[in-house]
Amino acid sequence: DSLQISVSKQAKLLKVSRGCYYYRPKPVSSSDLKLMRCIDELHMQYPFAGSRMMRDLLNRQGHHIGRRHTRTLMKKMGIQALYCKPNLSQANQAHRKYPYLLKGLAILRSNQVWSTDITYIPMAKGFVYLCAVIDWHSRKVLAHRVVYGYNVYSYGKRLCLFMCCD
Repeated sequence: DSLQISVSKQAKLLKVSRGCYYYRPKPVSSSDLKLMRCIDELHMQYPFAGSRMMRDLLNRQGHHIGRRHTRTLMKKMGIQALYCKPNLSQANQAHRKYPYLLKGLAILRSNQVWSTDITYIPMAKGFVYLCAVIDWHSRKVLAHRVVYGYNVYSYGKRLCLFMCCD
């Protein structure tokens, strides 16, 4: 009655190693969580800091950490240093550059111009995003949502469409 397939056959059918079946991810240690929180705070102050500068900043705060461990934690958190990367490509002529349509427009009444704003808010375990639709004349927030996840920009567009149809 019981239909059981051995682990080796399951792995072979799925074309993965048997180690994938037995793998259990190791939980992040509390010391690494503290370091990650410090890295996150420092990254907000110094977004241009790479792993070497981040290590130096952490060492100044009293955390004894090497560059490779700093790099590993930054990679795990998805943090990269912000700097001008080389521009090796020319602008594609097929891509249309859209003009700024509100230039010279006098905004005299409500519901004449709306804009959306998406802001990320650091939390204890990741980030949340605040999407808002704002009326330019009254500066009133017409709608807002807190979003957890990565498809925030598409959500902001949908929020704007939702407001237009409401």
